[in-house]
Amino acid sequence: MLSENDKENLKKLCKENRQNVVKMVYNAQSGHIGGALSAADIMTVLYHKCMNICPKWTKSKDFENRDRFVLSKGHASSILYSVLAQLGYFPKEELMTFRILGSRLQGHPVPICPGIDVATGSLGQGLSIACGIASGLKLDKNPANVFCLMGDGELQEGSVWEAFMNGAHRKLDNLVAIIDRNRLQIDGCTENIKTLDNLAEKIKAFNWDVIEIDGHNLDEIYDAIEKAKSNPKQTVIIANTTKGKGVSFMENNAGWHGKAPDKESYERALAELE
Repeated sequence: MLSENDKENLKKLCKENRQNVVKMVYNAQSGHIGGALSAADIMTVLYHKCMNICPKWTKSKDFENRDRFVLSKGHASSILYSVLAQLGYFPKEELMTFRILGSRLQGHPVPICPGIDVATGSLGQGLSIACGIASGLKLDKNPANVFCLMGDGELQEGSVWEAFMNGAHRKLDNLVAIIDRNRLQIDGCTENIKTLDNLAEKIKAFNWDVIEIDGHNLDEIYDAIEKAKSNPKQTVIIANTTKGKGVSFMENNAGWHGKAPDKESYERALAELE
């Protein structure tokens, strides 16, 4: 359980991250705002409280033993960049170069940016990559954990379920998969496009442990990740979230999956996030 001081600090960081996401997408007039906002609380708690990080990219033991992160839903890169900037991987001023030609902060994460281990963006592939990294760490007897954040829409791809099968077969207890279950994808509700429920039972059938939480409750996020880290079995955290969380007119609205706000919407969104 988080202390009250921790929760207050995390709330401020979450607020800053949501503001940054809106500013970055508006400035670029391009990006995926809804899924970045739904993942803001998860990403903030994960990086600030649960992951063993190493902002200085050197060939030190600390760097080699750092936890790894794979953003399978690579289109939500703005929230990842915001968190990395908070932690000192690069200056916060660089956030406003998001999606600009030549920037290190591309629309989908690429390793030219400090803190990025894996280029992602092709949906359905992140968990497979995470399985490979986790397997390699085990072979090296490296104590690091691997975290993979997925969207729920990409679970409709068969490669995800092959990765679930592989992770269980390899007994990758150093791998934690987190699903941002906001129930919306670019074309609408996930359940109307290709139903995923009962999602927890499907995943359990692939021999993973499942923890289901409110993905906007800081205590639940922290407790679930810490439990998954110490679990002697590979774990999936299903984080039930709201797409566009924090901005009323974006919440539960699939139209804000990949749309940049105009000036009026931008100002209204920032006012709500104050």
